[in-house]
Amino acid sequence: MYSATPAAAAGLLRWAAAFDPAPILPAIQAPTLVLERSGTYHDHESPRLAAAQIPNARYVRLPGVDVLPYLAGADAVLDEIEEFLTGARGTAGSDRSLATVMFTDIVGSTDKASRLGDRRWRYLLEDHHAHVRRILDRFRGVEVDTAGDGFFATFDGPARAVHCACAIHETVRELDIEIRAGLHTGEVERRGRAVTGLAVHVGARVAALANAGEVLVTSTVQMLVLGSGIGFADRGNHTLKGVPGRWQLFAVEHT
Repeated sequence: MYSATPAAAAGLLRWAAAFDPAPILPAIQAPTLVLERSGTYHDHESPRLAAAQIPNARYVRLPGVDVLPYLAGADAVLDEIEEFLTGARGTAGSDRSLATVMFTDIVGSTDKASRLGDRRWRYLLEDHHAHVRRILDRFRGVEVDTAGDGFFATFDGPARAVHCACAIHETVRELDIEIRAGLHTGEVERRGRAVTGLAVHVGARVAALANAGEVLVTSTVQMLVLGSGIGFADRGNHTLKGVPGRWQLFAVEHT
């Protein structure tokens, strides 16, 4: 009725008022869910009585005014339908998927900020951020977080992430900025815009071990991009703080 003309809406209301389904309700054999909203204008006994006449029907009364789930309060309606159909109500869970994580930060940022002063440092950071975001867009990277002078981004492919990190390194050098970057590929957990999981911790720890101007990756990334033409130098095995085991790391030499 929300999309009907006034005359059509009036006709639908007259039809609904005149229609009496009571004689056929006991004959319904299919499992039935009867939903109603507590704030609607109709007689609230009717849905309850209808559910009572349908064999093994389930009656649920929800708060709100709109009966149609695509108008308002869809989650509550869909939760009830999901539980009725599957026997369990889904949780607002997380989405786990494989991703390449990249962390970057500016080398010697504290000293540089001290030399430049607050205003010039702020302008330089704004230029840095603008350059990084343009390059992320170019390589289909997704910015997850920006903390101070560092970026955390995810990619759907490790080679693209490596190329992006190297492009950032080359571009921001024009601003007299040196960065370090760390990359790892693994399963991450997504909740809204947040990205968490062991892979994220690994990527952050790898970035912390990178030297100035270095793009450092785990052996996982190195193996996944074999055949891509990206060259690496072995940086040996390392212990990553808070992460079990030892990790073989590689520095990107050319792309």
